Amino acid sequence: MKSFELKYGCNPTQKPARIFMADDRDLPITILNGRPGYINFLDAFNGYQLVRELKEATGMTAATSFKHVSPTSAAVGLPLTETLKKATFCENVPGLDDSPLACAYARARGTDRLCSFGDWVSLSDVCDAATANLVKREVSDGIIAPGYTEEALAILRSKRGGNYNIVAIDENYVPEPIERKQVYGITFEQGRNDTRITEECLRNLVTKKKDLPESARRDLIISLITLKYTQSNSVCFAYDGQAIGVGAGQQSRIHCTRLAGGKADTWFLRQAEKVLELPFLPELGRPARDNVIDSYINQNEEDVTADGVWQRYFTKQPEPFTKEEQRKYLSGITGVSLGSDAFFPFSDNIERAFRSGVSYVAEPGGSIRDDEVIACCDAHDMVMAFTGMRLFHH
Repeated sequence: MKSFELKYGCNPTQKPARIFMADDRDLPITILNGRPGYINFLDAFNGYQLVRELKEATGMTAATSFKHVSPTSAAVGLPLTETLKKATFCENVPGLDDSPLACAYARARGTDRLCSFGDWVSLSDVCDAATANLVKREVSDGIIAPGYTEEALAILRSKRGGNYNIVAIDENYVPEPIERKQVYGITFEQGRNDTRITEECLRNLVTKKKDLPESARRDLIISLITLKYTQSNSVCFAYDGQAIGVGAGQQSRIHCTRLAGGKADTWFLRQAEKVLELPFLPELGRPARDNVIDSYINQNEEDVTADGVWQRYFTKQPEPFTKEEQRKYLSGITGVSLGSDAFFPFSDNIERAFRSGVSYVAEPGGSIRDDEVIACCDAHDMVMAFTGMRLFHH
């Protein structure tokens, strides 16, 4: 298949639309079910590159959950604790403990469940039944993987009334070294960003403290590879083998850090006993629970504990999760890693990162205020590496 006609482009008014190989080669994909759209394929191809690189860099199975051409999270296949299973609604997923791939997707999907709603799934390995069962129960647009077991394919084909988008990609496909796109009828051309992100990128430790444990190296690599496929400006918080807060597409870096830090805080707070024990009505579905938990933690659109409101969601009125309680809970968090796709121009980013438990930082360096940023890291007993590598993605 050299070309695939799409229903439309980014919007229904943008026709005709298709994907094709400019060099007349066959497309490196097989559409096994459904009819993916323009944005679906943008998510699929960016996401697959991300998980493929994560596996190459860490040697571990990887998964990512993509929405609107940025990852909500990415993760490697570490086992989930019982607390994390409960926080991500994965307590009773069959085969989860025996499938690193399912663990990777449970982490990626469960990190930012609001943003993962209606996601595109990308997997580094052949999709197994455990992963397929996990995907089947979530609201999702489609999936890409290098292959599927027969059982997994049957499970996924039963999703969305038989119309779920399932794409297989040739894991041996190598793209051309030059990439092109058009804007306003003008063609842009550049070399592909084939920079390899490995532990070598973390050798230049510029802070007084230089103890960078293996777990932090892994998490910083996860953060940096995630950023490589995130709309810039962007920063990424990572912890325990997964991205826990992605701040994407902001004009100001401090806004990236605040956004990602807020998501990381919410991820940690979801695991607090007060949240895990919320007395939900048994008929309340997972997407509704996600919205309620977000409102309960962040106290945004509505007070879900208020009289006349709580009855819609709970069997009994829960106590509010006060800001003082949240601050106390978060104050005990340390060991979080933070990557940035470009240098930090001011130390305010480090101050905000410290509030979310960041102990390890990786950024390119090169700001005229590098000394101030390093001094701020030293004041908070952080370890920071200058990678010398910008990771803008547009």
